[in-house]
Amino acid sequence: MTSTVSVRSITNNVGWSVLSKTSTFGLKFVTVPILARILTPEEFGVVAVALTVVQFLAMIGGAGLTSSLVIQEKEDMLTIHSVFWVNLAVSLLMATGLYVFADFFATLLGASEAAYLLRIMAFMIPIQLAADVAYSILARRMNFSKDAVWSMISETSGALIAVALAWFGYGVWSLVAQLFVSATVRLVGLYTVARYFPRPVFSFSRVRGLTKFSFGMMGSEIANFVTFQSPMVIIARYLGLADAGAYSAGNRFASIPNQVVLSAVMGVLFPAFSHMMHDRKRRSDALMLSTQVTTVLLAPMMFGLWAIAEPAMLVLFGQKWAYAWPVLGLLALSKAILTPCSTFIPYLKGVGRGNVLFWSAVIRAIITTAAVAYGAITGDLINAMVWLCIVSVVTLVFYSWAVFRADGTPFLQGFYVSNRPMITALVMALIVRFMLDHLKLAMPSAILQVIVGSVVGGAIYLVFVLLTEKALVRKLVELVRSRRAPKAEPQPAAE
Repeated sequence: MTSTVSVRSITNNVGWSVLSKTSTFGLKFVTVPILARILTPEEFGVVAVALTVVQFLAMIGGAGLTSSLVIQEKEDMLTIHSVFWVNLAVSLLMATGLYVFADFFATLLGASEAAYLLRIMAFMIPIQLAADVAYSILARRMNFSKDAVWSMISETSGALIAVALAWFGYGVWSLVAQLFVSATVRLVGLYTVARYFPRPVFSFSRVRGLTKFSFGMMGSEIANFVTFQSPMVIIARYLGLADAGAYSAGNRFASIPNQVVLSAVMGVLFPAFSHMMHDRKRRSDALMLSTQVTTVLLAPMMFGLWAIAEPAMLVLFGQKWAYAWPVLGLLALSKAILTPCSTFIPYLKGVGRGNVLFWSAVIRAIITTAAVAYGAITGDLINAMVWLCIVSVVTLVFYSWAVFRADGTPFLQGFYVSNRPMITALVMALIVRFMLDHLKLAMPSAILQVIVGSVVGGAIYLVFVLLTEKALVRKLVELVRSRRAPKAEPQPAAE
């Protein structure tokens, strides 16, 4: 491969990615309320519908070819050029099809008024797929700092343009401009820092050699799309728009930790694991360490949100949303159960196990859709969320078995070590929940309940981690010390 991968380089790149995702989320946290006060819900909705179609077609159009570039042993420019031209041809075909059949797609989604936006936003597909090629080059080189910088620049540029245009009354076009400006700035920036310029050369055999892995990747991405989007469709169809709104609000907030941490970690771990593909010990050690660290970080956030869901819903969303606090709590619980799985997808991608990734994603999509549909048809929204939690337990066990089997790690040993931080986080959350239930009369303020619950929960979990994860803490301390230690100067060669 083109760069040396170590724990130090992985943590450095994870840091840059987390910084990028945190900055992007912080920017959205500021600009979205501003745009919401200026624009109408209908304007937000029509762009959201159009963007869903564009993202889905872009996902299919890429066919996982750029992901295949990341796991190649050598950075072969002929292969990269070939992937670029395939992506460009397919994206132009997709854009043309969306432009011609915009009315059909808009009607299919129940938003016929979005047809004109679909025609305009079809041109985003080539921009997105072209940028993926440059990103794959940076990912191969483990150079996520440059990607992080340009992600922040592109998101900032788009947000500023959107706020300015909305302020001057351009309505829905401000959101469209935001998407195009962000995508274009990122495209130009990535190609600049990757120092890549496509050349008119093509090898069909090189592309064909990538298809086995890439098609598996595309299939798994489609299955994941179904997994995450099907609950919303089912709830809206069987329980109505009010319950769909409660699910959407709860899911958006409960997904914040995942968006900040997991999206950054997964992007770095995929190429990192691909560098270790033929070194089983390093690969296994990296899998276990990354799984433990992400679980230690995410599990207390998600279980803690479940513990304080009732007062948190009131504080964050207001009195009219107070009835939906069980939805927020169950969604947080569902995501908390899956925290040990956060590194499994990049691991399977990185070691070239696209078949395992594909079938795992397909089975998960089928079970999730069927379980949520059963809960919604036979009960209510709460019942559907309970079934979603049950599916998360099944997914945790199944994914763990598949990954540890692929890695050659004994299942029970790997399952216990990777899930231990999650168990301590659950115990912490139960203590906080019990405490808040018995302090409601003495502490009626929802804000105070959130503060006290967060502080007490954090303190309890810190003690638990120091008691149960001594080896992990020691390893992380040694890692920090090694990063701060000055690099040894190279010794002159003996004459």
